[in-house]
Amino acid sequence: MASSRGASAPIESTLAATSFEVAAPPTPGVPELCDLACVIHIHSTFSDGTASVEEICESARATGRDAVLLTDHDTLAAKRAGLEGWHGSVLLGVGVEISPPVGHYLAFGLDRELAHKHLDESEIPVAVREQGGVGFAAHAFSAGARMSHRLGRPHGWAALDDDGLAGIELWSLLTDAAEAWRTPFEAIAYMRDPERFLDGPPAHHLSAWDRLCAIRRVVAIGGLDAHQHGIRIGRRLFSPMRNERYFGLLATYVLCRRPPNGDGEADLDEVYASLREGRCFLSVDAIAPGRGFRYWAEGSGDVAVLGEQRPAGAWTLCAALPRRARVTLVRDGMPIAEVSTAAFEHPVDTPGVYRVEARLPFRGRERLWLLSNPIYLR
Repeated sequence: MASSRGASAPIESTLAATSFEVAAPPTPGVPELCDLACVIHIHSTFSDGTASVEEICESARATGRDAVLLTDHDTLAAKRAGLEGWHGSVLLGVGVEISPPVGHYLAFGLDRELAHKHLDESEIPVAVREQGGVGFAAHAFSAGARMSHRLGRPHGWAALDDDGLAGIELWSLLTDAAEAWRTPFEAIAYMRDPERFLDGPPAHHLSAWDRLCAIRRVVAIGGLDAHQHGIRIGRRLFSPMRNERYFGLLATYVLCRRPPNGDGEADLDEVYASLREGRCFLSVDAIAPGRGFRYWAEGSGDVAVLGEQRPAGAWTLCAALPRRARVTLVRDGMPIAEVSTAAFEHPVDTPGVYRVEARLPFRGRERLWLLSNPIYLR
């Protein structure tokens, strides 16, 4: 199973900076974390996907993913079938995409399906939490397909401002891509070469998330919404959107406080706890693997990692990357520092919500590579 690893990172920075090991900064109190590359929001033949659970796990293994979080529509059938847990080197968590007529909600850690017929969007997250689950508004900013709403109706989450909503699918890779297509030719171009269109979550998603984080902690994840659309004839699948092609594009890296021990239930509890706390980041692994990225804050003998909140004061924000990139430190949605480096330290004393973005050249231009959840100092 994958775990944290890295190498010494040279630093050239306009920020105050110092050298340290990428995967294990030698600073007292910094937690040792184990990163698992997860693909989230995946559909199987238990709902409207074309791949079996076994095929999905094989695609994950082939693309170097550590975990799959399955989200079939309104069913935990894969869990009842005994499929949750370890499949060789891949950990499968069976969640559910709660699917009322309008907004959808990804929920994990549930033992039974949620009867949502009489629940509105503000009540669904509460009901999931009462079952001990963790959840995220799916394709939270969906506005429907630009070509025609008959091809994809709007199904964003209307209750984004509700205090009970603690997480969003900030980037829903395939949904966001499909909604941006203006012509059938753009759809064909995407299916032939999805890497060409990897430009990060839409800017208005980021600005909306920053606005929400200014009010309360809101965890962001990246999902695929992968169905592997296609046609099966006998045992053969004809699909332009095979899972093994898309699983390697975008991952949500979950930073667990201990490495997996082979106990599927306990290991999934650790994954869900990390997601609940925002101890995760988005990585466009098609550009470069994000494994080894760390972001934390040090101050007055205390350490906070991404997703956590501390009182405002004198803090030093630190980041370590698997490789040199253009790193931007963002406070309350506004960039406050930028540097090309593999590691940095930056002192702050202004209250705010601080997150990190990293960019790398890819396919002829610079693109978003890493996106952290914030550290909240307020």
